[in-house]
Amino acid sequence: MHLFKLPPRPAARTLRTAAALAFFACLVGLAPLHARAADLSLSVADGPPAEATLYVALYNDAAGYAASKPVASQTAPMQGGKARLVFAGLAPGRYALRAFADENGNGKLDTNLLGMPTERYGFSNDAKGNRAAPDFEAAAFGVDADVQTLIHLH
Repeated sequence: MHLFKLPPRPAARTLRTAAALAFFACLVGLAPLHARAADLSLSVADGPPAEATLYVALYNDAAGYAASKPVASQTAPMQGGKARLVFAGLAPGRYALRAFADENGNGKLDTNLLGMPTERYGFSNDAKGNRAAPDFEAAAFGVDADVQTLIHLH
């Protein structure tokens, strides 16, 4: 007779334990799918010295970019020509950003008679267009983990 010997487990209890362990293993196996979401941290520089509101639009494909239909957008206060914001929980993929500093508080990017912006603006990758916004591919960057990027306003 052993003092520390455990009695044998009933078969039904062993099956329940095995099923619970299998279920837990499946949940743990799915965890990386949720962990794949990434945060995009954006810093913006060269804004106006006076306080302004920064408007930023995030695009995940060329069609939405061309049609100005962002998948997400945010505003942030600019102070001393700088601002920071985060787009959290992004799925892996290619993204592009457009930003402008609303210097007069009217909620839009003002332009002159020729359609050229009179307020500061910029794009991801500091992409530049030729008399128009750069295309999606010029501004696009990959996101597959947390990423930090910088836009200089012009």
